[in-house]
Amino acid sequence: MKYNVIIIGAGPAGYVAAIRAGQLGMKTLVIEKAKPGGMCLNWGCIPSKSLIESAKLFTRIKTANIHGVEGFDPESVQFNWQKAVQRAREVSSRLTAGVEFLLKKNGVEFETGEAIITGQHTITVNNRNLESDNIIIATGSLPEKSTHRKSIGIQALYKLEKLPKKIAVEGTGPVAVEFAQLFNMLGIEVFMQEPKTPLIPDADDYINDYLKNKLSKKGIVFCQDGEAPENILWLNANRRKAVIPQSEIPLQQTEDGFIEANDFLMTSVEGIYAIGDVNGKSYLAHAASAQGLFVINHIKGIKGDMHHDRYPMNVYSVPEIAQVGKTEQQLQAAGIDYKLSSYPLSANAKAQIQNETEGIVRILSDKKYGEVLGVQIIAENATDMIAEAAAYIEMEATVYNVANTIHAHPTISEVFMEAGFDAFDKAIHK
Repeated sequence: MKYNVIIIGAGPAGYVAAIRAGQLGMKTLVIEKAKPGGMCLNWGCIPSKSLIESAKLFTRIKTANIHGVEGFDPESVQFNWQKAVQRAREVSSRLTAGVEFLLKKNGVEFETGEAIITGQHTITVNNRNLESDNIIIATGSLPEKSTHRKSIGIQALYKLEKLPKKIAVEGTGPVAVEFAQLFNMLGIEVFMQEPKTPLIPDADDYINDYLKNKLSKKGIVFCQDGEAPENILWLNANRRKAVIPQSEIPLQQTEDGFIEANDFLMTSVEGIYAIGDVNGKSYLAHAASAQGLFVINHIKGIKGDMHHDRYPMNVYSVPEIAQVGKTEQQLQAAGIDYKLSSYPLSANAKAQIQNETEGIVRILSDKKYGEVLGVQIIAENATDMIAEAAAYIEMEATVYNVANTIHAHPTISEVFMEAGFDAFDKAIHK
């Protein structure tokens, strides 16, 4: 059977590419070994964030008396791990069902199986030989193998009947930080392996310094190899390694073991593309989806650009952390004359109303023209707020535009206006 495009993998990169291809009238097949949605929807982004929300609610309930809520003993509140996991799985199932519906709605065929690339335009799956004008590899990534004997992955974590009293987290990056804080909020004694690289790779030093200090203050212990308690359970949150499908034709790889892809995300073989985690350009789900859209548009001759430095980075920590654009260190290395302006949440009305005053917004702007070059946010809803900053950078807006954008009051977003004014004049409430 002949297709316009065959996509191997149905995660945020693959299924978004498939839906777009279907919308453009392309005969499309998606091949996936497990469920639609990939690691993100089924085991990663979605269920983990659901568990974090459950843990955050658990901790907020204990301080409900601040808001005048009485009639119960905060110390008697308990956390049911199995019920929280069940809710997380239900959220994932609803979203996965939604992906299945959208694939069908757009005429995309779906097949469960393991694809083998047999040629420039051919694959086999379930003992069937298929032909396609284009092949897109979207097989994602998995954490590198743990160095600890007693170690489990995220999937095994969800299957635990109850959590241990002590747990260690191996690795760096958002996933490691998020789970360390999740366990900490549930009263578990948490250990983290002392990072040899920044705690959040690619994040501004300000964020990494803040986060390391925050975790330590909360009682999370950073330890060198061999310093963690013996026989402790380790959660594997190591850096990710590409999952490369079987291929009878060679696909060039990077030094880190990802599939090499050019500016159009084409591999060393013409007509075969690599999108999402598997190409190593970004570990972010939304970047993977953007790559999926870009490749399909490219195949159809629709022009577009890929700007990975404009994709927000988000960490679902407490408080949340997000950044977009350049960091201070990148600007310094490039010799760019910039200005840092900032505004703390402690001076924001809504933050005080919500009793969530920890945080700051930092804007890095070009000194000559005032163009917004980078933004970092530490705030309760930073992962939502960063979209406004991403829009400023996409539109090449200046700090004058930021200051003159009217923000509703009282809202957390008013910190942008204040930081904008702080760049060239004076913040109103600072």
